[in-house]
Amino acid sequence: MDEPRTIPPRPRDRLYAAATLVLAVLLLPPAFVRHPGRARELACRWALRMRFPAENLAGLTDGAMAAFTAARTEALWRHGQLIGVTSGYRDPVVQQRMFDDEVRRSGSPSLARMLVLPPAESSHVKGIALDVRPHEGARWLEEHGARYDLYRLYDNEWWHFEHRPDRRGIPPRRLPHPGVHHLFEKG
Repeated sequence: MDEPRTIPPRPRDRLYAAATLVLAVLLLPPAFVRHPGRARELACRWALRMRFPAENLAGLTDGAMAAFTAARTEALWRHGQLIGVTSGYRDPVVQQRMFDDEVRRSGSPSLARMLVLPPAESSHVKGIALDVRPHEGARWLEEHGARYDLYRLYDNEWWHFEHRPDRRGIPPRRLPHPGVHHLFEKG
């Protein structure tokens, strides 16, 4: 990732990744019985649900959900890498509250837009944005996500990815922060 500070991998994250992969392997036989053609995906989903129990993928578009599921399945099975979601779809009311809180914290709407967009402009509200973790998972997604039309869009947010099938595997130009995005769309 192109960032001035790289967060070093934590031994704990490697241990979690290994344990989750072992769990997925153990879950493979029941997943095969349940759905033979998609056993690896199902075992991965079950194992990741145990690793990230608070994760909520509801509200994502069908395309974003399918792309993310395929990407995290490959990340786990082929590379032993975990990718979890800290935030996906957001209700417009929640997004407005987040924006208002950031305006109060930062002191202005333009400064707030560097981190949080209002609901009408937020890809989270559209169901196509995912904030992922851990850092190594985001790094994997940045390297391999184009195969799934998942792209990191902002320099200041290593965790934020969006499903953009219109890009057809070609990453969009990365912007410094979310507030710049609307300027390019309007101009």
